[in-house]
Amino acid sequence: MGVNLSGKSFLKLLDLTNEEVRYLIDLSKDFKSMKRAGVPHKYLEGKNIVLLFEKTSTRTRCSFEVAGYDLGMGVTYLDPGSSQMGHKESIKDTARVLGRFYDGIEYRGFSQDLVEELAKYAGVPVWNGLTDAFHPTQMIADFLTIEENFGHLKGLNFVYMGDARNNVANSLMIASAKLGVNFTACSPKELFPVEDLVEKAREIAKETGSTITLESDVQKGTKGAHAVYTDIWVSMGEPDEIWESRIAQLKDYQVNKAVMDNADKDAIFLHCLPSFHDTQTAVGEEIHEKFGLPEMEVSDEVFESPQSKVFDQAENRMHTIKAIMYATLK
Repeated sequence: MGVNLSGKSFLKLLDLTNEEVRYLIDLSKDFKSMKRAGVPHKYLEGKNIVLLFEKTSTRTRCSFEVAGYDLGMGVTYLDPGSSQMGHKESIKDTARVLGRFYDGIEYRGFSQDLVEELAKYAGVPVWNGLTDAFHPTQMIADFLTIEENFGHLKGLNFVYMGDARNNVANSLMIASAKLGVNFTACSPKELFPVEDLVEKAREIAKETGSTITLESDVQKGTKGAHAVYTDIWVSMGEPDEIWESRIAQLKDYQVNKAVMDNADKDAIFLHCLPSFHDTQTAVGEEIHEKFGLPEMEVSDEVFESPQSKVFDQAENRMHTIKAIMYATLK
């Protein structure tokens, strides 16, 4: 039986079957090939989408906008100050209004409950561009990138280093389980993913023959890894005051040459960006001045190395978001 996501929302990977996740990766490959070959694919001409951003982003906004235009759609962007959502108008009412104007709604912000409520009342597909709990659109791009480098996914060893409780780590764990990839969260024990989500991931992993491992020892955790992934140590929306404690927790979990040398000889490095790998940003410079760190979650040596696939990964956001929108709106 074929996969049919038409009319459905894309809120978290737990909502999708293993086959549906696989389908989206394959569909992304098709769109990437068309884009690279200059083949027009305005398959959704006449449709309109709106992008609701409570949290700003470069890659997510640009990916949705370019993907929408390539598919022939009209695109409206609303930043935090451009709508009354949650201020003068309830989420329920906002959803019902926007659902009358648009064929699809993207939301990027804080609350998973909010994007779920949008989807409940909008009457059109809603796509989660990021919440504090999950980042599902990023996952399709991440695993497309891994497959492009190894030719397959099943049986590969994937390691996430850093705060393993955050939205990216949560989503990577579920995506790995669904795709038959062995997942390791390598972090301090106090930053391990929440237990109930780990159990859900392990149940899925039983079906695909993969494993879910929690490891605080960097040498053990990264040994033989095919892909090593990290994210910034303090997520958007967390207070600046947390930097000092988070650096103390994670300074030994930086992805550096020693980590990559401990991984598989063909290992790749991934990061969802932005990255603090040098002092060429305002935040990077400030952290350097306060704490003496010239680089944080990843060393500049690794970030700029041939093993780093972060810009392939960033490009793939566009192709995979195109696949998600097409699959749900066609």
